[in-house]
Amino acid sequence: MVSAAGLSQRVARLSPSATLSISALAKAMQAEGLDVCILSAGEPDFDTPEHIRAAAIRALQEGKTRYGPTAGIPALRQAVADKLRRENGLDYSPEQILISNGGKQTLFNLAMVLLDPGDEVILPVPYWVSYPEMVALAGAQVVRVQTQEAQGFKLTADQLRQALTPRSKLLILNSPANPTGAVYHRHELEALAEVILSVPHLYVVCDEIYEKLVYGEARHLSLGSLSPELLPRTILSSGFAKAYAMTGWRIGYLAGPKPIVEAAISLQSHSTSNVCTFAQYGALEALTSPLSAPAVEKMRQEFWRRRDLMLEGIRTLPKVSCPEPEGAFYIFLNISQTGLSSVEFCQRLLKEHHVAAVPGVAFGADHCIRLSYAADRVTLEKGLERLHRFLSSL
Repeated sequence: MVSAAGLSQRVARLSPSATLSISALAKAMQAEGLDVCILSAGEPDFDTPEHIRAAAIRALQEGKTRYGPTAGIPALRQAVADKLRRENGLDYSPEQILISNGGKQTLFNLAMVLLDPGDEVILPVPYWVSYPEMVALAGAQVVRVQTQEAQGFKLTADQLRQALTPRSKLLILNSPANPTGAVYHRHELEALAEVILSVPHLYVVCDEIYEKLVYGEARHLSLGSLSPELLPRTILSSGFAKAYAMTGWRIGYLAGPKPIVEAAISLQSHSTSNVCTFAQYGALEALTSPLSAPAVEKMRQEFWRRRDLMLEGIRTLPKVSCPEPEGAFYIFLNISQTGLSSVEFCQRLLKEHHVAAVPGVAFGADHCIRLSYAADRVTLEKGLERLHRFLSSL
């Protein structure tokens, strides 16, 4: 069956990415000469560190421009396996690693090879905009579980237990989280792990793309490292975009049980074939160079300062609230006291005060908006001033 426009019903049900559409509108306004504070971007505003760029340039100069292996160049798969063992306590072999065109493709591949119609995917709300769309494309059902602001927008063990059914196949866990900045602590993960292990048919995919961007006392912990019994039930998705400011490079990786990864490799061989060859050498440099750690730490420290600047400004704003984010570079602002929907709020904020934010409805929470502090401090301060004027006018 096809839609009236001739498209498949599968694709006709998809919603466009609100994060990308808002950013596009804001950039169009900037192109017209308007002074727009873009607080909607989901990418670092830093350049990729120089030593990583230099490695890709060397690869180009050395003629590394041909097709590569579908699963990624062997050296990069080994480097990812080494990194996961060293930093995350996860024992994966290189054969359990798939290099993909960004973290988003790893998640899409996983949905396609793991999910069937009738399967249920447990998704904590708020969620990253593409999770439910990928589940829908696989024909599975999304079971949304509303988390609470008072609990830092984190799924509890009791909530997970209540959401389980015989059809539950996958739990999506994002920490640090987009859009809330929530970071799951050890005791919270241990409580979830106890429930997961009680259900033999449940897998967990851990989206850890923001793992290096944590602040204060927060520490990133990979769920699969908690016990040997948990690792075979855990799939990890990550990449280079956020920590290394490599969003345009489009390199991510999937790690998990060998049958799942082998199926994802087979799928990728019939879709995108392989990842840009010379870009993989930049990713290899990111994981193996001693220059990477200080470069990442410099960016993390700046994000931390920006987070504190934003929180200080938000405390002076009327009619809004938010939990303190412990990771990523987002603040999820509760606007329910304004009486506006998140779309109306963001449209008016952009048109009347030239500040771009993302409506929370895109993340399953229409009473919130997402603000990104992946912008310079002058832009953040200006955006806070304009946001104050807008809220005061309501």
